[in-house]
Amino acid sequence: MEEARYKYETGMEELVYMPGLSIAEFANTRLLKGVFRLQVFSSFSKHVRKYFKHPKLIALMEFPVLFLGAMPADTPALYSLMNYAGLKLGTWYPMGGFSKIIEGMQMIATSLGATFHFNAGVEKIISNANKATGVKVNGTVHTFDGIVAAADYHHVENVLLNSESRNYAESYWDKKVFAPSSLIFYIGLNKKLNRLKHHTLFFDESLDDHAVEIYKNPQWPEKPLFYVCCPSKTDPQVAPEGCENIFVLMPIAAGIHDEATIREQYFDLLMKRLESYVGESVKEHIIYKKSYCVNDFVQDYNAYKGNAYGLANTLWQTALWKPKIRNKHLKNVFYAGQLTVPGPGVPPSLISGNIAARQLDYHLKKFHHESIV
Repeated sequence: MEEARYKYETGMEELVYMPGLSIAEFANTRLLKGVFRLQVFSSFSKHVRKYFKHPKLIALMEFPVLFLGAMPADTPALYSLMNYAGLKLGTWYPMGGFSKIIEGMQMIATSLGATFHFNAGVEKIISNANKATGVKVNGTVHTFDGIVAAADYHHVENVLLNSESRNYAESYWDKKVFAPSSLIFYIGLNKKLNRLKHHTLFFDESLDDHAVEIYKNPQWPEKPLFYVCCPSKTDPQVAPEGCENIFVLMPIAAGIHDEATIREQYFDLLMKRLESYVGESVKEHIIYKKSYCVNDFVQDYNAYKGNAYGLANTLWQTALWKPKIRNKHLKNVFYAGQLTVPGPGVPPSLISGNIAARQLDYHLKKFHHESIV
């Protein structure tokens, strides 16, 4: 945990806010001195096994990186920082549900002059010479000085931009290694489940076998691990009195075939294991149920291959080697989100927006100064 703390603090204070545009960003004394302590070139799997021998403890330490997009053996030991964040800093929950964070951000943005257009999908980014001039929405063109594109990077490039304005060809994306997608079930129960906690991780099957079925041989898993969240254990606002609000998440390979019959097969499998654990019936008390999977990520978010967690955090898809945050053809277009720096997950994606906004602000101020001169 002490090593993980160093990585976390260095990552959050130094690495995470770098735009990844030049190797010179990393040329500071502290980073150069600490490069080996950060263990960028070491295996996460070997790192864990230096400290733990019991298979359940190893699985507990390795489980967080399952969502990073690679086997623990292929993930840099740098990412033990996730264990520090989870086990030492703890998990924070917004009362009222995650939407409260979104509402708070909207309230602050509106107070600062931002305007939101809802249910207004962008059809095209309009460009002229080396700059974008606006976006087309429902046949109407809205003009802007600059654009931060926070939608799926691949979708922005291949659908919203003309071919000559793209950073990357389709072949580039096809070669990239993606983090998992997920099969999720949102469930409402007309009873309480006494044994269930707010967070419950099911390690009753092999982590290695499930990881292989995500990354090495992409297929629907035979004996999956999964996660159950029950926010109504903490927050009475998210379920009626005497009821339970849960969602069940199973990581799967991005891009695999998704259909209703397959979802139902896994729903039955996961419910049986959940019922076995809690020691009481669950299925017969369901009063609300919704599934969400690969096809939904594509439909709702234009997510490439239906991925849920962006690019895999392998060494060669980190920092400088991630898709660039700046469009090299359109000088006033920048990207944000889980497919560029600093990486996948809600905090990194929010930080990505911060980085992109600062880069755009710098560009606009520089452009304005040069225009005056």
